[in-house]
Amino acid sequence: MINRYNSRSIEALCIPLAALLFSLLLFGIFCAFAGADPFGVYASIYRSAFGSWRAFQNTLLRAAPLMLSSLCTALPARLGLVIIGNEGAIVVGGLGAVAAGLALSSAPPTVVQIAMAIASIVCGGLWIGAVGALRHYRGVNETISSLLLNYIAIALLNHLVGGPMRDPSSLNKPSSYPIAEINMLGDIPGTRVHYGLIYGLVACVIAYFLIQRTTFGFAARVAGGNIRAARIAGLPVGKLTMMICFLAGSCAGLAGMVEVAAVHGRANESLNANYGYSGILVAFIARHNPLAATLVAILLGGILASGGSLQRSHNLPDATVLVFQGLVFLVVLFSESLYGRFFKERSAVSGQGSAVTT
Repeated sequence: MINRYNSRSIEALCIPLAALLFSLLLFGIFCAFAGADPFGVYASIYRSAFGSWRAFQNTLLRAAPLMLSSLCTALPARLGLVIIGNEGAIVVGGLGAVAAGLALSSAPPTVVQIAMAIASIVCGGLWIGAVGALRHYRGVNETISSLLLNYIAIALLNHLVGGPMRDPSSLNKPSSYPIAEINMLGDIPGTRVHYGLIYGLVACVIAYFLIQRTTFGFAARVAGGNIRAARIAGLPVGKLTMMICFLAGSCAGLAGMVEVAAVHGRANESLNANYGYSGILVAFIARHNPLAATLVAILLGGILASGGSLQRSHNLPDATVLVFQGLVFLVVLFSESLYGRFFKERSAVSGQGSAVTT
């Protein structure tokens, strides 16, 4: 039992690290073909992400929404669901936060911030909750429905900021009316990092304990392992699906509130910043572990923060970091097929040895 646990722990650590290293190798080859020095590119990424306290703060700013967004994929995965509607939940969560912030603009700042958080949680939760409902009641594939809902959310954003919610003074870039400065999320004292980072860390810790240390999480994991056995055992699979999807969407919706109330100050096309798609990558690299997602989000946030540096120093497009994300995603998906192989081989060898001894 101990050997089996240790083998799985080693796999859970080594395979993702090997996948990241192999992705870096492929990315270096891409940079070489693009005419840049791969080692210089690696050095620029490190300096832009972790080379100084200022750079690290910039990394943390990007890591905050990634932590929340990753939970939108990580939580349903424990139930066996593959949901990729993170971007849509972020967008509708941001719209809900703006609507609440503008409607209660005369209220005390604390009340406004709480209202924005609740609105974003409800909007994001209902958005992904609809995916769970379609899955449970109509048998609609959750991956396809959540992906298509992303496009609907973006269309809704464009309609609202270009129509009913548009600020007439926003000419070149249609935007909603701004949230009052006093109602914005402030920075953590002594840093340039907003309180959204605290939201992300707290949400990941709560999600971990919910899944690993509660009967609700145990029931979700049982249903994710064998849904037929879960139904036979009397577990409410439908309710579990709906609740997990709502919680997942609420986390991504809160990420939308963070972007609106701490970064942009209003809703516009910048709310669709691909944090949702990056959050999917964070969840897969972290093996859907909320605690591991915090570290992976910081790593990926640093890579995103280096986009401008690669453009200035190496004449690479700013979208080069998206190429790296794509490579990581492909390699991580491939690495999924490696889990359990080394343990099985080891078990087979051990079994043969015991048979010979017998």
